[in-house]
Amino acid sequence: MMAFGPEICRNLEAATQREWLETNGIGGFASSTIIGLNTRRYHGLLTAALTPPVGRFVLLSKLEETLVVNGERFELSANQYAGAVHPQGSQYLTRFRLDPFPIATYTVGDVEIEKSIYMIHGENSTVVHYAVRSPHGEIASGHCSLEVRVLIAFHDYHSTTHHNDALNSSVHLAPGLVTVAPYAGLPALHCAHDADEVDTTGYWYYNFEYAVERERGLDYAEDQVYAASLRCSPGPWGHPTTRSCRCADSPGSGS
Repeated sequence: MMAFGPEICRNLEAATQREWLETNGIGGFASSTIIGLNTRRYHGLLTAALTPPVGRFVLLSKLEETLVVNGERFELSANQYAGAVHPQGSQYLTRFRLDPFPIATYTVGDVEIEKSIYMIHGENSTVVHYAVRSPHGEIASGHCSLEVRVLIAFHDYHSTTHHNDALNSSVHLAPGLVTVAPYAGLPALHCAHDADEVDTTGYWYYNFEYAVERERGLDYAEDQVYAASLRCSPGPWGHPTTRSCRCADSPGSGS
């Protein structure tokens, strides 16, 4: 097992130099830095091999989480923009480990959230699992909820995406399933979930920057689409609860 504590997780320079990689055995993968700040064009939660083992496309860039505790919002993600990192969720990251897959632990007051990421062998399918609990096991008073925003890219893993009018922003909802098919000729992305609510109000995020690509003299700026938001209400956080989201290029993956 490989593990890093807050001295690394909360040090931006040190944390962004430490990357993880999950593979599915057919050419697809998920990868990022330990704080979830993407520094390469091919970083993402689902880079699918559309013609295995090649034809790789970054379909799902990331899931951005917001923990809401007693009405106060705590952003857990991190993105690089020109001259700034926003949000700065790494300030809440207390531990990251590979055991055997990536597991990040965030602590906000009396609430601890553990985020696990793994791929299903033989499928273009990534599962993100959240466990919400009290870090010391005691029953705490209060209430929390978790919001998870789905950020899509849909580009060749050596390219970038920019705002364009060709994108189909429609979102199809079925019980426990969110589906987007933004571009003709590319597969749809199906996100199976156990959220309580889904918000399909989507919009573009502009001017992400990838530091490693910039250092290499390559195209390092990108726009991406926030396609939907999943809202989960774990309730009183003294009682452990779990939530999951599985994103794949086929609605039957992982079943």
